Amino acid sequence: MSEARKIRVLIVDDHEMVRTGLSTFLMVHKDLENVGEADSGEEAIRLCQQLCPDVVLMDMVMPGMDGPTAIRAIRQLCPAAQIIALTSFKEQELVQKAIQAGALGFLYKNVSSDELIRAIRAAAAGQPTMAPEALQALIRTHAQPARLGHDLTEREREVLALMVKGLNNVEIADRLVVSRSTVKVHVSNILAKLGVSSRTEAVALAVEHKLVSP
Repeated sequence: MSEARKIRVLIVDDHEMVRTGLSTFLMVHKDLENVGEADSGEEAIRLCQQLCPDVVLMDMVMPGMDGPTAIRAIRQLCPAAQIIALTSFKEQELVQKAIQAGALGFLYKNVSSDELIRAIRAAAAGQPTMAPEALQALIRTHAQPARLGHDLTEREREVLALMVKGLNNVEIADRLVVSRSTVKVHVSNILAKLGVSSRTEAVALAVEHKLVSP
């Protein structure tokens, strides 16, 4: 009888100690396999395309590309990968951003080992797992009308501000010292979050609703 297929997990966190702890944790469970580790959103996207993990444990707050932005890109490029947002920050806005971006689950880093194991196995089966505090935050969010542009990340606001100034993707990439593909992802996310189909519309809304600083 052949051995059951392991659940392939990718760990994404900018702190090496967290990645090491999660990696060690996965090693003691025979049905789980750590297939890779990333310390940034950009690297997470690259590794997902290369490794095709079943489940991604995604940190929400990282330098450069943040968790929600990386989640949105991964869901577009690797739709089979299920993503669990994992963070230390108990902010209502983070929960909303993660779920809107496409995360299947949302947990805090003080989660017990048993809870995390159950969440990974559930995610591999396409079943969501939410920390009770995160679920309450999500309920509160849906009870309140959302302000236009509320879910734009700091980096997306920087990109939008440069779009308002008339810069194209190449010029924005040079200004922010990032790749053109990264800028393309940011612009795509901005259009989606503002509910528009063109840069012109995005710029018009940004000016009308003062979404960026002059």
